[in-house]
Amino acid sequence: MKNFRTYELAKEFYKACQGLNFKAPFKDQFDRALLSIVLNLAEGSAKPTRKDRKKFYAISLGSLREVQVILDLCGYSQELHASDSLAACLYRLIQNPGGFS
Repeated sequence: MKNFRTYELAKEFYKACQGLNFKAPFKDQFDRALLSIVLNLAEGSAKPTRKDRKKFYAISLGSLREVQVILDLCGYSQELHASDSLAACLYRLIQNPGGFS
């Protein structure tokens, strides 16, 4: 996993968002979606076929979109902006799920 740049970027983003405070309706969903980004990248990277990897990478991107919406609704613009590079990497992985990027 050390050569998997998108995974490393997702871990950094996860850690950067750990200290954010959210009100009740957002907190649990944010935490689940944030963790889902990293977990689905890891699980997808272990799948034997491109189709299976693409599925998990797409789930990871969907989770990132959930996180981005919550960041936007709660006014965390700096973190929202920081998530753009991760979104671009995930998009590229979905387009080419053959190897690590």
